[in-house]
Amino acid sequence: MMRVLIVARYKNNGFAPFVTEQVEALEKTGVECRFYPVKKGYLKQWSALRRTIREKDPDIIHAHYGLCGAFANLQRRVPVVTTYHGSDINDPQVRWISRMAIRFSSANVFVSHKLMDIVAPIKNGVVIPCGIKLEDYSTIEKSEARKLMELDQDGKYILFAGSFDNPVKNAPLAMAAVSQLLGVQLLELKGYTRTQVAMLMQAVDALLMTSISEGSPQVIKEALACGCPIVSIDVGDVKDRLDGVAGCYLVEKDAEKIALALKDAMTFGKRTDGKAVIIRDGLTNDAIALRLKKIYQSVSKRG
Repeated sequence: MMRVLIVARYKNNGFAPFVTEQVEALEKTGVECRFYPVKKGYLKQWSALRRTIREKDPDIIHAHYGLCGAFANLQRRVPVVTTYHGSDINDPQVRWISRMAIRFSSANVFVSHKLMDIVAPIKNGVVIPCGIKLEDYSTIEKSEARKLMELDQDGKYILFAGSFDNPVKNAPLAMAAVSQLLGVQLLELKGYTRTQVAMLMQAVDALLMTSISEGSPQVIKEALACGCPIVSIDVGDVKDRLDGVAGCYLVEKDAEKIALALKDAMTFGKRTDGKAVIIRDGLTNDAIALRLKKIYQSVSKRG
């Protein structure tokens, strides 16, 4: 059985959900995964990481984000696969560290083509978005979802794809667009459990993304899985995700054009076929896990 050590940031008492869910899917393929939590002060943890490597004796180290990739590559005993999620490439202040990880990693996984293009050419790079756990997004009627989320049955709701206080999400542009729509409320995506987020996506009229930069935003894939209409500017891999999906709209970074697209999304009046698109594009965690396992096997020194 292949053994993989997952080196990832540990914040707010946990790992990012898309990392833990990816690991769950990998383990279903027969890969044995163990976590090494990276907290503040990378170099202070170097001895602890080396000790963990000796004890766990992994075949592969899979690091998430460029900083973790650079950290994991300080050792040269075990091949490192690094996944780059967005901020580690989009932010120039961090990108140079990610370039170090790219140079020394045995394989580099980018969650979107746009990210890989920024640091191209890459000889050992591949585009593999993070998947989603599709079974967590069973659909219910909008009226029932609104009842459960305590929303007005006759209200008009747009779900903003992030928190208002995150400057990268560009809430001012979203607010400017929604302000042009009479009686429409913009809801902040903050403080909800993952179950509540899925319920909220089935209660609102549309999801809106106006981010300045993204990698492969999970919120878009989650909204697709819920059949929620989507309006987004061309950021990250959103264009690929929404291509050909009725009820989903890619727009320019302009408040008036966003408002017009929101009107179309709100009058679409039914679920999108997003769940079928997730399956078609191989964006379930199970499908992604099989692709990652092949990468592990290709770079493992133990075959």
